[in-house]
Formats: sequence, structure tokens, C-alpha cells
Amino acid sequence: MEESKGKHRAGCFGYPLSIFFIVINEFCERFSYYGMRAVLVLYFKFFLHWDDNLSTAIYHTFVALCYLTPILGALIADSWLGKFKTIISLSIVYTVGQVVLSISSINDLMDGNHDGAPDDINIPIAFSMIGLVLIALGTGGIKPCVAAFGGDQFEEDQEKQRSRFFSIFYLSINAGSLLSTIITPILRGVECGIHDKQKCYPLAFGVPAALMAVALFVFIIGSRMYKKVKPEGNIMVQVGKSILFAIRNRFKHRSKRFPKREHWLDWATEKYDKRLITEIKMVLKVLFLYIPLPMFWALFDQQGSRWTLQATTMDGNIGSIQIQPDQMQTVNPILIVIMVPVVDVIIYPLIKKCHINFTPLRKMTVGMLLAALAFVVAAVVQIGIDKTLPVFPAENQFQVKIINLGDTKATIVTAGENIPLNPFNATEYITYEMKMPNNIDISYLNGSLTEKMINMEKRRHTLVIKNNPKIEANLFIDDITEKPEQGNNMIRFINSLDSDINITMGDVAFGELRNFSVTNYTAFPSGSNNIVAKIGNKECTIPSMSFGYGSAYTIIVTECTGKQLNVTYIEDIQANTISMAWQIPQYFIMTCAEVVFSVTGLEFSYSQAPTNMKSVLQAGWLLTVAFGNIIVLIIAGASKLEEQWAEYILFAALLFAVTIVFAVMAHFYTYVDPAEVEAQFAEEDEKKKEKDQLEKKKHIYENEAGPELQTKM
Repeated sequence: MEESKGKHRAGCFGYPLSIFFIVINEFCERFSYYGMRAVLVLYFKFFLHWDDNLSTAIYHTFVALCYLTPILGALIADSWLGKFKTIISLSIVYTVGQVVLSISSINDLMDGNHDGAPDDINIPIAFSMIGLVLIALGTGGIKPCVAAFGGDQFEEDQEKQRSRFFSIFYLSINAGSLLSTIITPILRGVECGIHDKQKCYPLAFGVPAALMAVALFVFIIGSRMYKKVKPEGNIMVQVGKSILFAIRNRFKHRSKRFPKREHWLDWATEKYDKRLITEIKMVLKVLFLYIPLPMFWALFDQQGSRWTLQATTMDGNIGSIQIQPDQMQTVNPILIVIMVPVVDVIIYPLIKKCHINFTPLRKMTVGMLLAALAFVVAAVVQIGIDKTLPVFPAENQFQVKIINLGDTKATIVTAGENIPLNPFNATEYITYEMKMPNNIDISYLNGSLTEKMINMEKRRHTLVIKNNPKIEANLFIDDITEKPEQGNNMIRFINSLDSDINITMGDVAFGELRNFSVTNYTAFPSGSNNIVAKIGNKECTIPSMSFGYGSAYTIIVTECTGKQLNVTYIEDIQANTISMAWQIPQYFIMTCAEVVFSVTGLEFSYSQAPTNMKSVLQAGWLLTVAFGNIIVLIIAGASKLEEQWAEYILFAALLFAVTIVFAVMAHFYTYVDPAEVEAQFAEEDEKKKEKDQLEKKKHIYENEAGPELQTKM
């Protein structure tokens, strides 16, 4: 059975010393994976410039692939290399993938010549996809092996320690996730690049690549201490062949003269060992129970996609701390690190004292209900966000905002409205239909003017008016088609002075600005900057207002007195006003769901699996995550829901319905002890062996005694 028990099977606090190398390896590997994944959807959106739906689709395709490849890992481990060598080999593939992804994110890959041409963008995309495929092969391939390999390190009488190991193991996963989701968004926020400055994705991906190399190194160091179980043949192929034989044999003997059998798999007894068939029955019972589980993961994994994109439309100022959208994912591992020991040491013992039989499957049912509730909370938050979002012109519409730069009040008559407009004030954006001409009548005390708005496309426009010395109007196209992203604020300037000026804000020079003209919008981060206006040799300054997240402002330069610059702010797009702190309740509920569902499911999968099929059942558990991400692709693509909150409610409703089905299935499930079943077969094998030996001795005795008896006769 064993290739090696390890030369030094030393223990620490009742645990094999080898598991500490496994736990450290898992911590580093999870840091690498979750650190990369934390910034991935924003990398797609802001570096590769994909829209929300494509970014979400590719993100979940990648995650699905990460959880489909465990089947490959289990096959390699159980039938060829064994768990140890499989982990080593695929970790190398994993590390290479991380390095390739880091290279793909270098903005200077094309010598800084990113002008949007296909040749310029294909290399980063190609490298990104190659890197992600290699990462998926690596992380997925080792996934079913590491936890099972850790479980292999314990002896049969260490059931309590093995159970605690899975909690420690899961804790290490979330500790790595916690640190990486704090650190990598910070690294992403740094600006780097030789020719073009950009968010530093090479650093954000490079550090996880380095941690993966560390994970590989640590795992190799503990090699001499591991208990390494030999692979026992291609168990998955054996399982598949026996199932197919049973089905064929059943249909081959449909005649009534053949007696019915207790289980359809019993039709394979003519060719396959009874022990194998019994073990397959045990695995299939659990896999059947897994059928509803992908729906949980469909919701859970949207923390890294939809919930992160939701955070980009929220205010990152939480007290004195500024939070990046991708850093909100840290709430989950922070709560996991706190809640796993609290639930394990306090909550479960209290439930037990109340004489409540809180079985693993009941825990998982509660977890699924909590995940559905988390999405209901996310929908409520989204409704609040939607109320603050700007309304852009739809098909066959355009919008116009009117700004009065005159020295007296103007009267605007348009779209059936009569709007009084004071100096240095603006109207809201007025929506017009493109089907017919739309006139804007402008009146001052010294006269009037009519502007005709004809077929102005699906855009926003700004009409600037004044009456000194004569009534004039200038129409400008606003080059904003959506709310500013990445927490940036779009700022532009209008010069209402009689002379030309040069405008600088922070370290951005807007250049020369003529009277009655406007600059283009430029992105600025949150906070305040100095505004400097130069009029000939004269320089005036003023600190800007403190900008929030996701706003757009037109700043009118109204006066330069001495060295004091006077400006007026016109809000074009409201800043994000819903705090990211409002996401904490949905993260808290989802974390509660994860603790009672995922930790339990991991241990349940191991405890219900026969010894030679543990990696197979672990792979089956991880496969539910893959199908969950595929469900996201299908539902998000097929639902065609325009409102994000409605999509959240749809997912919550689907999970609630699936949970009811799972609860019914769990009610009829009978728990098994694989050790008892294996002991029973071992006893039968021993008896059969003894019987065979007796018959052999009897046969030898009869052959030797036969001639003597014949002589006497």
C-alpha cells in the first residue's frame, strides 16, 4: 500500500510534522491564486478594455476551468504519479502560468505603442489566455491532491486530529486569501511603466507568481517526512468501465426469467469485484447528492465578479480609510479567519448541548439558504446604487445641459419647460428625441436667441450661453458615455474670462484655454489638487474641492483677483454616494454560508470516500464549483435582465428552490463509515484466504496420501 512512510514521522501536538509543510504550501498557493484572482476582473475591464459582461464571462470561464481540471489531477495522482509527484509536476506548470500572466500585463510589451490597433492588443490577450490556461491546469490539477494528501498523513486512530486538520487547512486557505486580497490591490494601485504609466498589474501578478514558487519550494523541503501512498491503478477508468458494463448487462438481460437485483450496479458482479462495486455505490451516492450543489457556487463565486464590479460604483471612503473595489473581497477571508474557530469551538458545541442533531448535510442546507439571503441583500444595495447612477441618452435620444456664463439671469424655453437660469448656474441634462427638431429659446434682458438641436446622435452635449456684450451660444460634445470608473473623477474647465488662460490642476496641464471655450475631460483620483491659472505673467491659484469617487465636474473659471482664483463647480455626474461599507452585510452572510457549507463539504467528501477513491470524490466536490461558474455564464447570458438587482434576485430564487430539493435528498441519505466497510471486506478476504489455504493443504494431503491408501487396499 505505501511507497514511503517517511523516514522521520515526527509529531507535534499530536499531529504529524509533515502536515505543517502542507499547510504552509497551501497558504502560499492560495495567496498566489486569490491574489491573482482578486484583480483579474478589473484587469480584464481596465487593462484589456472589455465590458462588464465579457469581463464577467471570461472570469467565470477561467474559474470553471480551474475546477474542471481536478478530474485530470485525480486521474494522474491515483493511476500514475501518485499525489506527491502530481503536486510537484503541476505546481511547476502553475508557476510558469503565473509568470506568463505577469508578462502579459506589461503595458510596454509593444514598446508603449498602444494605439488600439489589433496587432497591439493581440499579444497581451494571447499571453493572458495562455497564462490563465496554465494556471487553471496547475491549480485545478493539484486541488484534489493536496487536501487528500494531507489526510493521508494521519493514522487510522487519529480521526479527531484529521478532522481538526481540515479546519486548519481551510483556515490556511483563507489566511492566504486574506493577505493577498489586501496586498495585490495595493500593488495594482501603484503606477508603473517605461513609456506609458499604468496601474501596476505586472507587480500585482508578479508577487503571486513569486509566492507560487515559494509554495513549490516549501512542499519539496518536506519530502522526506511525507507518508506517500502508492497509486492503485486507474481507478476512474475502472469505475467508468464497471458502470458501463452494469448498464449494458442490465439491458442485455431484460427478460423476466432473469431475477431482479438489489442495485443496478450489481449487474456488474459477473465481471468486477464485489468490493469495487460496493465502493462505487458509496461514491455514486455522494455524487448524486452533489447534483444541486453547483447552484451555491454560482452565487458564491460572484464575489469576485459582479460584487467587485458593484463596488466600482460605490464610495470607497470608509471613515479615514480608502478602500479599492477589489479590496472589498478581503471581508470574506477576514471573517473566515475569525468565524471558523468560533463556529468550530463555540457554535457547534452549543448546538450539540441543545441536543440538536446538526448533521453535515443539515449544515450544508443552512449554508445554501444563507447564500440566497446574501444575494437578496446585494439586490437591496444595488437598488440604492441605481438611484444614484446617471441616466444617459437611450437609442434615438440625446441630452443637453445649458450653462449660463452671462452676467444676468437667462430664461430657457425648451421641451415644454420654462427654466430660469442664474449666472454661473446650469440646468440638469434635458433629454430630447432625435425624431424631430428641438429648439432651445434663450432670453436675456438685452435680447433673445434660438438654437436648433437637430439629429445630435446618442450623446450628451453642453450648451454654453452668455449675453456680454452680445448674446452668444456655443455647443460642445461631452465625451463621457458612462460613469467614470476605477473611482476616478472626470474634470474639465470652462473659461469665462475675457482673456485666454493656461490651466493646470495637480500635475496635469490642460494647456491654453480661450475665452468661452472648454477643455476635454481628464481623469483625476479622489482628493484635492491645486488649480493654477496663468493670465499672461499673472498667476492665480486655489485648492480644488475634495473629489469623491466616480464624479464628473465642469469647473468655470470666473475671476482672478490678485493671486486668488475664483471658480464655480457644475456637477455633471454625481459622485458615488453609497459607501462600500454597505457591502459588508452581504459579505458577512455569504461568509456564514461558506463556513457551514464549504468547510463541512470538504470534510464530508473525505469522510464518505473509500481509501482508494478519496481524490476522486474530492475532484467530484470541486467539479460542483466548475458547474456553478458555468451556471453563471448560462443564466447571465440567457436572462437578458437589464437591471443588475433583478439578476441578483433571480440567482437567490434559483438557489432557494434548489436548496429545497437538496434538503429532501439529504433527508434520505444514509451516512456510511468507509473504514468499517473496508474492515468487513478485509475480514472476508482474510477468511477466504484461510479457506483457500485449508483447501490447498487438503488437496496436497489427498494427493500425497492417495497411493498409500491404494496399496493398503
